[in-house]
Amino acid sequence: MGEHAERLGSESIAVTLPDLQYWREQIECQAACPVRTDARGYIQAILEGDDERAYLIARGPNPLASICGRVCGAPCETACRRGQLDRPVAIRALKWFACQACGPEAGAGRSLSLVESLKAAAERCGPTASGGRDELLPLLQATTRGDIPLADGQSVGVVGSGPAGLAAAHDLSLLGFKVTLYEAEGMLGGMLAIGVPEYRLSRSVIRAEVEVITALGVEARTGCEVGVDVTLPELRERHDAVIIAAGAKRSRRLDIPGADAQGVIGGVEFLRDVAVGNAPQLGSRVVVIGGGNVAYDVGRSVLRQISIDAARMARRDPRVAEVSLCSLESLAEMPADDQEIIEGDEEGIVRLNGLGPVSILTNEGGAVRGVMFHRCLRVFDEEGRFAPTFDDDDLTLIECDNVLLAVGQAVDLGFVDPERDGLTLDRRGFIACDPETGRTNARDVFVAGDLATGPKLLIHAVASGKAVARSVYEALTGRPISFRDVELHLAIPDFHRTAGYEREARVPMPTTPVAQRVRSHVAPVERGYTDAEARREASRCLDCGVNTIFDGEKCILCGGCVDVCPEDCLRIVSASRLAREGAVVGVLERQLDGTPGEEASAIVKDETICIRCGLCAERCPTGAITMERFQCEERPACLTR
Repeated sequence: MGEHAERLGSESIAVTLPDLQYWREQIECQAACPVRTDARGYIQAILEGDDERAYLIARGPNPLASICGRVCGAPCETACRRGQLDRPVAIRALKWFACQACGPEAGAGRSLSLVESLKAAAERCGPTASGGRDELLPLLQATTRGDIPLADGQSVGVVGSGPAGLAAAHDLSLLGFKVTLYEAEGMLGGMLAIGVPEYRLSRSVIRAEVEVITALGVEARTGCEVGVDVTLPELRERHDAVIIAAGAKRSRRLDIPGADAQGVIGGVEFLRDVAVGNAPQLGSRVVVIGGGNVAYDVGRSVLRQISIDAARMARRDPRVAEVSLCSLESLAEMPADDQEIIEGDEEGIVRLNGLGPVSILTNEGGAVRGVMFHRCLRVFDEEGRFAPTFDDDDLTLIECDNVLLAVGQAVDLGFVDPERDGLTLDRRGFIACDPETGRTNARDVFVAGDLATGPKLLIHAVASGKAVARSVYEALTGRPISFRDVELHLAIPDFHRTAGYEREARVPMPTTPVAQRVRSHVAPVERGYTDAEARREASRCLDCGVNTIFDGEKCILCGGCVDVCPEDCLRIVSASRLAREGAVVGVLERQLDGTPGEEASAIVKDETICIRCGLCAERCPTGAITMERFQCEERPACLTR
């Protein structure tokens, strides 16, 4: 009997009977990704030296793979099982490596050949990954076969060209729609282009990624502000459907004395001005006020760390001698990415944790001269809710010439008139909608991105844009897209691992020396892996798509697998110790067939600590244990109504 244990203890053992969902969840990096990118798949391709296949796997569900490779919040790394052993695999950096080698930024013509490359991938190397419903290749195959009939050229307008808008435009174009992007700024990319510093995300990468989407036939109208250059009613008249994917491009203000003083600048506005070449004049001392659960947290890649991005950008201004970053949270509670905090410290940012602003002080001319803070004793209450408390007797004055406010961002929906447009606003001032589909109470208006789901990561915005594209397809064609699972378990007769993979330390990301990078706001901080570094880091992946499969008919309970397991994840126990819950009851009754549980044995496995070394299969004298690769593809088709 080869069941999989959720925990091994001295008492009753809870076990799980593997099913499709169980096998999917074993690939924890993929399960954590909002578009179900098979990170394990592209990492193994990198390890094998097949960088093109690695890129196709990374790009399959994600039209912004190259951008995510630089600045994704990487929920996959947070979930990575390797992190339970030592440190997670550098999944984001490996995606960067694959995209840099074979993505659109690698050279001319990539944008035009991408779709053809994805179509050819299946013929060249079979399924590229264990794909979810956001995979591009099955969608292309389904539209080619006619399983999903293309739209009849209906027109869709997308307001905002950030990650949600770009993802929606990409998929809508492939589904046969005529798509027009409306962007208020002079370039496409939304907050990716004006909110993420260039030292983190090269504008050439954004342009290359966007060119793939526009090459599909998407029309772009930049410098076109909805509500000024065109109204929402005009867009609704012009298009069969409108998707509102506007970003959070305004800083929230602080309700404290002096918040409107000369020299106080919003963090978002500051980053935008630098991005468009209109950097404001700063004095020699800058205080950045940031942090707090009220911030519009959308991840490492866009806005979760506006405060530290603003501080690091100000540090790059040659007129600035000192930058102080003040936040309510302790270092451990700060929402910014750990690496960004470390790099900020390296660059000379004076980080002051546990301070809350009381007032901004001004001189006789009304200009900023300092900020008074009081000590924050606690940011969150016992239930984890944002409820800061302060010691008003513990005050700190920091003198400065400018204050950058990075305490939250807001979306400007001034172009929406709820009564005129037949739309409802929720308590946040957002357009009320179904967050899963983006549908509003106006049949032709949809919402995508943070406006639909609330503040999340860049990759969540991509997932939202893709989901709304399917929702628009259903609304305009009357044909909902459905999915069926195709599950495979493929035996690996020659399974082997790279020698010493379980002891390999995480390969650090190469960075530009501090003295060089702080002299320019465009000089990249992270440099990306070399070939050798990428292969070495890829070798650390535990390859959680591979599973140990036990054949109870062949097992002789010799215990060899238990003895050889380096992580002690296997154990032979009395069948009477297995918790009789759910479907386990029927399995035990069939297997025992009247035999008392005390007289029968079972092999149980703690899946959480298995490192997929394959020693158990190698040791088994009867071939009862095999190493098998799990693959599952969600194949799309249309339902008729």
